[in-house]
Amino acid sequence: MTKTNEQSGLISPSELRKMFGANLRILADTYPSVSQLCRELGINRTQFNRYLSGESFPRPDVLHRICTFFEVDARILLEPIEKLATERSVLNHPLIADYVGTGMTDIPQDVFPDGFYRFSRRSFTESDLIITGLVYVFRKDKHTFIRGFEAKEAMRQQGLPTDPKTREFRGVCLPQEDGVGALVSHKKTMATSFNYLSRVASFQNHYWIGYATRTVRETVNGCRAARLVYEHLGKDTGAVLAAARTVGFCTAEELIPYHRKLLQLDRPFA
Repeated sequence: MTKTNEQSGLISPSELRKMFGANLRILADTYPSVSQLCRELGINRTQFNRYLSGESFPRPDVLHRICTFFEVDARILLEPIEKLATERSVLNHPLIADYVGTGMTDIPQDVFPDGFYRFSRRSFTESDLIITGLVYVFRKDKHTFIRGFEAKEAMRQQGLPTDPKTREFRGVCLPQEDGVGALVSHKKTMATSFNYLSRVASFQNHYWIGYATRTVRETVNGCRAARLVYEHLGKDTGAVLAAARTVGFCTAEELIPYHRKLLQLDRPFA
């Protein structure tokens, strides 16, 4: 008598496709645009949708590309991604779990809502210029994450590559006494930035003020800490696209007036 897959402990091809599709949907959810994700992966959008729905399965070389991109392994065929993420997360280590771990990262939406934010701060390297940009804040598994891309202009100024993977930064947000903190870094680098933000009491109530720091040695030129302003744009496509067209360096006079007021550019940061 032939054993069923369940009796033999084997997983059928359809079960593999379903598990992979479910895990891929979770991974893809961290990207605001599936089209952009497909371009970065070099995978046809129609074929990618088949993977997501569990209708199709990638070739070994494409599977390797996907796993490498998301920094996961072939276990995404067999186990839910949530289990794998929990196993490899340093935040769940018993030594710090109750300090900066899972119990400390659940930030309410009314404290720091999801969506796009326009930010501005004084440049760390060009003290007479302001750097502006966009970040995307989102929730996943009770954690609050932040993702964005350095402005190409800022990367060129430092002699760094301007491709999307090099420009991308990600971080995790942590609740603080009177606001929100964030640990942010670029992929596979040892330099980390700490950001702190506290909501500004205003009529519109969608601004945050704080500071950004970077972990570098003290130098004669440049600074390691600067005031930081976040403006919540939500998911207003028009506002986000308009903000995207202005990312990069600007002068104080070119900065949005309310951002300029909050940054207090005429006062030293202390």
